[in-house]
Amino acid sequence: FNLYPHMTALRNVTLALVKVLRKPRAEAERLGMAALDRVGLANKARSYPGELSGGQQQRVAIARALALEPKVMLFDEPTSALDPELVGSVLNVMRELKRGGMTMLVVSHEMRFARDAADRVIFMDHGLVVEEGPPQRIFSTPSEARTRAFIAELGR
Repeated sequence: FNLYPHMTALRNVTLALVKVLRKPRAEAERLGMAALDRVGLANKARSYPGELSGGQQQRVAIARALALEPKVMLFDEPTSALDPELVGSVLNVMRELKRGGMTMLVVSHEMRFARDAADRVIFMDHGLVVEEGPPQRIFSTPSEARTRAFIAELGR
């Protein structure tokens, strides 16, 4: 998650606001607290990464990105390094981002999440696009044999 271990969650979130965007510290802290609150971690603002679970660390990393007010968020396997019981908290934050209108590009093996949250799914194999379309069609009636084989494996 690339959090600085010697900085609190809030400091990790505000660092780029102060150093890159040159925001005054008070404004950066206000924005940082709002971002932490948005991912359900305002109560962990003074905690260090080592005091947080993997899911909480991932959510701090999401808050760090949100604080910069991006138009699009990119997620590359956001749950792959998490224990299974922590995956839900990160996916819930991502669902909330979607409900709030955030455009996201997500690379994931979380197929249930992809089916439920995506507007469009792209199935890739060995770095090539095999099939793309609405999630309902891709998951229920895929047109490509490779996609059908993959979906069939999910049902096992």
